[in-house]
Amino acid sequence: MLAQILLERLKSIVGASNLLTSKAELDHFGVDRTSFWAPRACAVVRPNSVEQVRSIVLFAIETNLAIVPSGGRTGLSGGAVAANGELVLVMDRLNKVLDYRSSDRAVTVEAGIITANLQAFAEKNKLFYPVDFASSGSSQIGGNIATNAGGIRVLRYGMTRDWVLGLKVVTGAGEILDLNRGLVKNNSGYDLRHLFIGSEGTLGVICEATLQLTQPPQDSTVMVLGLSDFSAVVSVFELFEGKIDLSACEFFSQLALDRVVAHRGYTSPFDTGAPFYVLFEFEADSSNQAESCFQRALEQGWVVDGVISQNSIQAQSLWKLREDISDTLWQWQPYKNDLSVRVSDMPNFIKQVEQLVSDGYSEFELVWYGHVGDGNLHLNILKPEAMNSDDFLARCEPVSHEICNLLVAFGGSISAEHGIGLLKKDYLKYTRSAAEVEIMRKMKKIFDPKGILNPGKVFDE
Repeated sequence: MLAQILLERLKSIVGASNLLTSKAELDHFGVDRTSFWAPRACAVVRPNSVEQVRSIVLFAIETNLAIVPSGGRTGLSGGAVAANGELVLVMDRLNKVLDYRSSDRAVTVEAGIITANLQAFAEKNKLFYPVDFASSGSSQIGGNIATNAGGIRVLRYGMTRDWVLGLKVVTGAGEILDLNRGLVKNNSGYDLRHLFIGSEGTLGVICEATLQLTQPPQDSTVMVLGLSDFSAVVSVFELFEGKIDLSACEFFSQLALDRVVAHRGYTSPFDTGAPFYVLFEFEADSSNQAESCFQRALEQGWVVDGVISQNSIQAQSLWKLREDISDTLWQWQPYKNDLSVRVSDMPNFIKQVEQLVSDGYSEFELVWYGHVGDGNLHLNILKPEAMNSDDFLARCEPVSHEICNLLVAFGGSISAEHGIGLLKKDYLKYTRSAAEVEIMRKMKKIFDPKGILNPGKVFDE
């Protein structure tokens, strides 16, 4: 707990009702969706303007107090955990649409706006914000930008980075930077905007963002196919991608499907079981081509069965089989690995990981799902019921190092879309060279000279 004199100064910035100090509030705002660290925040502040954010940062500089910026806390890498007496800076009151320009198809929003609310605003204006994922109902735009969130439609629309036209940030030095100002073309020196996208709150606090919107897609159709083996996924993907403009291509294992069906009460897509499943989304006018591709895949022995949605309700039901996997698995306290390799390497990589775990860690159950179109694999190691959490975490760490050594051989990444945070800090060396990490440290020093913003996240300073 902060000294009373310091609490009074924070009250003078945000008001008494927006300074939170009860244990329940500190516990609630002090963690994200990871479960390996106990929250230990000193206080929580809820500013409602860029100026208040700057005042909090200047206060932290003066008092040498660490800050953890906090959005919807839907992160999966410990990036929003306050475990060492930090001040949690919660952005949920900064949730307004500030400006909309129809001719530019651009909207400026505060960082605390919920992703789904931005999507609804775009829809109201007959436009579309395409970055989407299972946590869109609670995640915030600022957090999405700070982690360069991906999601289920990266194949067609790219990552969050591709939709950010401008940012207003408060750096760790207390400076307000207005980056790129919403311009499409601005070739005047370094584009600092992109340093803050994916920086996980270590360089500055994202307060506002100008985002590009686009034309909404036509009505979508969803097809789910059961694969005879994961080795067929690349062949099936190439077949469909060559004939159809896909907006999504997802996969999940039979084990993942079994958990979702049992826990949520859903219905399996068809009676025939399969080791893996692939889900395609495409515009409805491509349904005939999709059915032709399915027949071809069936003839080749790549798939064992399939189903195509006949209406929007069926499409949503099929999507839930994939989208609800992550939330369903939380009851097994999974040790999550968010990995990426080249699409062509996915089958061989999965085969080698499963062999590695089978040989040395046979007590673990692996549940796979992810995004085929961009090579993103979500590997979940489920905690055995008889193993306590500390022992489970200790047992998982050597597995992760062995998997990371495999990633080096495949030229992959330890983090496809969830960031580094605390969870993957010790594994950064497998993806980034010592020279790259040292440059990151130097950039951190420039934007956050006293090291007050999210210290200990991504790398040790």
